[in-house]
Amino acid sequence: MLFVPPLVPARLIQRYKRFLFDAVLEDGREITGFCPNTGSMLGLTTPGSRIWLSEHDNPNRKYRHAMELVEVEGAVVGVNTALPNRLAEEAILADIVGDFGSYPVLRREQRYGRNSRIDILLSGPDRPDLYVEVKNVHFTRSGGLAEFPDTVTARGAKHLREMADMVEAGHRAAMIFLIQREDCDRFRLSGDLDPAYAAAFAEASARGVEAYAVKCAVSPAEITPSGLIEIDEPVLAAL
Repeated sequence: MLFVPPLVPARLIQRYKRFLFDAVLEDGREITGFCPNTGSMLGLTTPGSRIWLSEHDNPNRKYRHAMELVEVEGAVVGVNTALPNRLAEEAILADIVGDFGSYPVLRREQRYGRNSRIDILLSGPDRPDLYVEVKNVHFTRSGGLAEFPDTVTARGAKHLREMADMVEAGHRAAMIFLIQREDCDRFRLSGDLDPAYAAAFAEASARGVEAYAVKCAVSPAEITPSGLIEIDEPVLAAL
């Protein structure tokens, strides 16, 4: 996925109120922009960090700039949570994720379960539908290891249970953990930060839900899915 038009470099002043940030552009102007990430962004909001922004001319937008990338210890990290579904689709079509690319029909945002929407639904004749949930990953606490989540996600646990229900109804279901950074070669669930999600994931796995971790190559010019990485056993909360 290319960034078109090119991103605008800046320095972060602060991120606040979840959706907002202040930054200094290269020409010295201070701006307020929109942060397309409602999560904690743990480790990604240090004042002075180098960031890259998309720029929008839509007069209906309150803020002209949106945060897309942050540089952390030499690694460029994607923070826009609106992009993972698109990147997961690219990974599927590039035959990176199992046999997913062999499904002839791919649809986004389809209703299923108990008033939920699945990110991607794959279907084809004479084979079970495949329900794909995509999670954005940009959190790390140790070199080379990406983790999810960085905070409690009750909604994520609910989706895991509903996906397991789809498997028991005769379909397939899979998690794609889409890692918007290229400095990690392993992935695991941070069960110490959200034990309920780790428990729901273990239950869903036992009921037949598949899991894949997709790493991306990230630069100010583009983000591209580059391959699968190993999924480690989750770290659990101390007793």
